[in-house]
Amino acid sequence: MTLSAPTVRARVLGTPGPRHDEILTPEALEFLGLLVDEFGDRRLHILRERGRVASRLASGSPFGFSVATARIRADESWRVAPPAPGLADRRVEITGPPERGTAVDALNSGAQVWMADFADATSPTWANIVDGQLNLLDAIERRIDFTTPEGKHYRLGEQLATIVVRPRGWHLAEEHLEFDGRPAPASLVDFGLYFFHCAQRQIAAGHGPYFSLPKLESRDEARLWNDIFVFAQERLGIPRGTVRATVPVETVTAAVAMEEILYELREHSAGLKAGRWDYLFSLIKTFGHRTDFLLPDRAQVTMTAPFMRACTDLLVRTCHKRGAHAIGGMAAQVPSEDTGAHQAALAAVRLDKEREAEDGFDGSQVAHPALVPVLREVFDEVLGARPHQLERTRDDVEVTAAHLVSVRRTSAPPTPEGVRTNVAVALRYYAAWLGGRGAVAIDGLMEDAATAEIARAQIWQWLRHRVIERSTVVRLVEAELALLEPELSRPTSDALRELFERTAMARELPGFFTTDAYTRHLVHRPEGLVHRPEGQS
Repeated sequence: MTLSAPTVRARVLGTPGPRHDEILTPEALEFLGLLVDEFGDRRLHILRERGRVASRLASGSPFGFSVATARIRADESWRVAPPAPGLADRRVEITGPPERGTAVDALNSGAQVWMADFADATSPTWANIVDGQLNLLDAIERRIDFTTPEGKHYRLGEQLATIVVRPRGWHLAEEHLEFDGRPAPASLVDFGLYFFHCAQRQIAAGHGPYFSLPKLESRDEARLWNDIFVFAQERLGIPRGTVRATVPVETVTAAVAMEEILYELREHSAGLKAGRWDYLFSLIKTFGHRTDFLLPDRAQVTMTAPFMRACTDLLVRTCHKRGAHAIGGMAAQVPSEDTGAHQAALAAVRLDKEREAEDGFDGSQVAHPALVPVLREVFDEVLGARPHQLERTRDDVEVTAAHLVSVRRTSAPPTPEGVRTNVAVALRYYAAWLGGRGAVAIDGLMEDAATAEIARAQIWQWLRHRVIERSTVVRLVEAELALLEPELSRPTSDALRELFERTAMARELPGFFTTDAYTRHLVHRPEGLVHRPEGQS
C-alpha cells in the first residue's frame, strides 16, 4: 500500500456510532484525502459542465450523437474487458440498501449479483452511510449473522451473490466529513471507504471491487471515474483493471453517449443497465419546458413505449457490439398478502422480463427476493447453460437521437388518479427518507429516490403547462398529509409540505430533491463536536 498524502486535514463532523472507528480509521481518511485532493476540482468542473449542457439544450441546441466522437463509434476494433470473476453470469441481480437484514436476504436470495445501493435506496444519514460500510465489511468477512429482538435469525448461506456497490451521485456532498474545511464529495466517500477496506478482501475471496455508477451524463464523467479507478488501484497496489463498473443509462445525454461511456471505462467496464424512472426524470429536466414533451401518468410510460424501447434496443446493440453485458430494468413489485394481486404482479414481471430476454439482455434486476425465481426461470429458458448472450449483436437495430426522445406517440394529459398518485408517492417517500429509510414499499412497489424524483417532476411539468390547477395539487397535498399525520415520527407535516412546494411547485425545477432536503434535514453536527481520528491534529 502506497499512501503519500498532501497536507489534508480531515474532520469527522457526524455523530460517532458503534464501531464507526473501524471504518473511519486514520489510514482510510488519508486515502479519502488523496482522492479528494486529486479529483475534487474535476468533480466541480463536471457539475458546471452539466449546467452548461442543460442550458444549451433548453435554449434549443440540437440533441444528438457527438460529431467529435464519431471516430470512437466508427472504430470496430475496440472491446471492453472480459467479464470479471463473479460477473460472467448476471441473469438475476437484486438491488437494495446496505442495511444488515437486507444484505443477508439479498446475498442469500439466489441472485447472481447484489447491488448495495448507497444512492437511490439509502437515506444518507451519517449513521446509514457508515453502518452501510460496516455491513459490507461484515458480509465479506462472513460475520454479519444476527438475530433480531423478535427472534428472527439472519444467517449467510454458502452460495452468495456477488457484491456490487453503488455510490452516491456526483451532485451530492457528504457534509459530515470535511477535508480542508470543505465537505467531501459523497461519491468519493462511498467509493473510497469501500475500496480501502474491501478491495483486497474481495480479491482474496475470488471476486473484486465492483461498482455501479449512478446518474452519469457524459463520457467525461465516465473518464473521471476511470481515472479514479486507476489512481486508487495504484495507491493500494491493486492490479490495474481489477475494478469493474456498470453504468445505468439514466439520463438522455448518456443515451447518446453509450459507446463513448463504454470506451472511457473499457478496461474497467462491466456493461450498461437500463433505467426507467431516472430516464423519464432526465427527459423532463432536459425538455420539460416544451409542450411537445408532456408525459402522461408515469404508470402509462412502460418500457414498451417507443422512445423507451429505442433506448433499450440501442443499449443491447451497443453493449454486445463491444463485448459488454446489457442488464435490463428494475422489477419493483413486492409480495402481497392478496393472492390474486400477488399472482397478477408475478405475471406482469414475467411478461416484462420475457421481453427483455428475447430482446437480447443478459440479465435483469429485481428489488425483492420473492421475484428472483421468476426472473431466473425467464432467463434460464433463453440462456440455458450459457452465462450470457453477447453473441446477439442486434445488427437489426437502427436508432437515431430523435427516437430516444420522441414522446409524441406517448404524450397525453394526466388523469386525476395519476396526479393523486404522484402527490401521494412523493410525500410518502419524502416522509420515509427524512426519517432515515431510502427503500419503501408503497402500494405494492418498492420505491426509492428515483421514484420520488419522477413523481415530483411530473407534478412540476403539469403545473408549468397548466394541464392541472395549482389549487388541485394543494388540496391533494393537504389530504395526503392528513392521512400521513398519525404515521409521522421525525418529519413533520410542515417539513413535508415545504419540501414538496420547493421541489414540485416552484417556478424552476430543482435538479434533485435530495440535495436541498439533505442539507436542511439530514445534516446533524452536534454542537462543538469535531472528532479528529487518532494521529491527526
